[in-house]
Amino acid sequence: MAQHQISKTFPVKPKHKPKPRTPKLTSESKYWSSFKTKQIPDLISSISSLTFSPTAPHSFAAAHSASLTLYNPLKQFSPTATISAFRDVVSSASFRCDGLLVAAADLSGLVQVFDVKTRNPLRKLKSHTRPARFVKFPAADKLHLVSGGDDAIVKYWDVAGETPICDLLGHKDYVRCGDCSPVSTDMFVTGSYDHTVKLWDVRVRDSGSVMEVNHGKPVEDLIFLPSGGLIATAGGDSVKIWDLMAGGKMVYSMESHNKTVTSICVAKIGKDSGEEAQQYRILSVALDGYMKVFDYAKMKVTHSMRFPAPLMSVGFSPDCMTRVIGTSNGMIYAGRRKYKEDAGGGSDEELDRPLSKYEKREKRLKALGDAGGLGPVMKEPQIQVLRPSNFRYFHRGQGEKPSERDYVVMRPKKVKLAEHDKLLKKFRHKDALVSVLRSKNPENVVAVMEELVARNKLLKCVLNLDSEELELLLKFLQKHLTVPSYSRLLMGLTEKVLEMRTEDIKASDALKGHIRNLKRSVEEEIRIQQSLQEMQGIISPLLRITGRR
Repeated sequence: MAQHQISKTFPVKPKHKPKPRTPKLTSESKYWSSFKTKQIPDLISSISSLTFSPTAPHSFAAAHSASLTLYNPLKQFSPTATISAFRDVVSSASFRCDGLLVAAADLSGLVQVFDVKTRNPLRKLKSHTRPARFVKFPAADKLHLVSGGDDAIVKYWDVAGETPICDLLGHKDYVRCGDCSPVSTDMFVTGSYDHTVKLWDVRVRDSGSVMEVNHGKPVEDLIFLPSGGLIATAGGDSVKIWDLMAGGKMVYSMESHNKTVTSICVAKIGKDSGEEAQQYRILSVALDGYMKVFDYAKMKVTHSMRFPAPLMSVGFSPDCMTRVIGTSNGMIYAGRRKYKEDAGGGSDEELDRPLSKYEKREKRLKALGDAGGLGPVMKEPQIQVLRPSNFRYFHRGQGEKPSERDYVVMRPKKVKLAEHDKLLKKFRHKDALVSVLRSKNPENVVAVMEELVARNKLLKCVLNLDSEELELLLKFLQKHLTVPSYSRLLMGLTEKVLEMRTEDIKASDALKGHIRNLKRSVEEEIRIQQSLQEMQGIISPLLRITGRR
């Protein structure tokens, strides 16, 4: 009779176990994760405000304690200037549209306008009787600004004359935030602790606010969205979007934070391709330490980041390259996007590092060629493409890479079999089990056991083991019986071993010792499971209460 041969033999592998379901990173999550975060420590107190200059290199101003510090993102976020001409804590700051002036308000009620280069105060606007909480330059107006404070008054200022043009009354509690329209220099919105958001138009001063919406909770921050017809308000644990063109209708309420939302800003995705390219998002930060990215076109949260401290402020640069977040403990988390420049330049880190000798030589040769108008000094040698008409085409070696039109025939890889795989191939089941037990690889042992279960030979192998081999099996069971991924198979096997080999275990002191150790392992696992159930009983009611909120 002809002997049957197996055409293909593969090594045994453990069955695929269920893996924990981890969310797959989307392209947008990868984009927001590409910001390389750097910590800016040693600031005195909470970072109450972060604002970017609208002109390159888009420096940002951080308000902390009685100081306003300017940072340059292109120089490793090094501080370029510090303005300390304040009587009290700085609450807000805003750059003018040309980036030459910056206005700042403090808790003494004073609003000052500074020259960014000289840091000298150019104007001091004194009119607020209580702490000033926000100040804002209109989008394209160099002569006016808006401020509000705890006196519940919104003031529209003539910067050159240092006088308020008009006082806008209507709020019944502290005015905490405001923003100017991106499409009109005469319109702006303000938010107050009286839960209301008011839209103002300085062309109609006597009639009060043009429109009013109720956020439902004290308003901490608000922004105009780029279209000019929508606004986003933050208060409590929610961020709400309102449609001004529809008479102040609420479009959506995002409630993904667990604590008070302290600051929001508009961010633009600076990708040139892809579904999310050049789209706008809302960034929100809260006291729960989370930053959320909200897509208000699809009305969903697209990304989330956790920070180790309560967050107080957030800012995003107009060139889509820098993201900064301020915390309550005086730390700024500044993120710079990893971006590959064109061949003529490089990233900030690459520009700062010293050039090698080869790079210096190449740079001198390129400059010499460009200066003489002779074009590139050294030309790269052109590689001759071999064609079938050339005899060298048929003398190519193994190192030759295939072209696009070539049909590649892959040589089949030889399967390397372990000792237990070779024994299983010869149907020597008991020897395969003993061999894999001596290898001390739990995955291979479980894989061989599963293969023997499939062949209905595992119990027969256990029955034929001698005392030394049975001792190897008991050692393995004692060590890996409580491992979750193996316990389902090994629990049943342990019961069968104790049932089938009782007499042999009673006759050997060594086997009795392994059984005692096995019993201790099982008792310890039972105690751990009981402790976990007690903890689950404590945590479950708390989770249900949190879910209701």
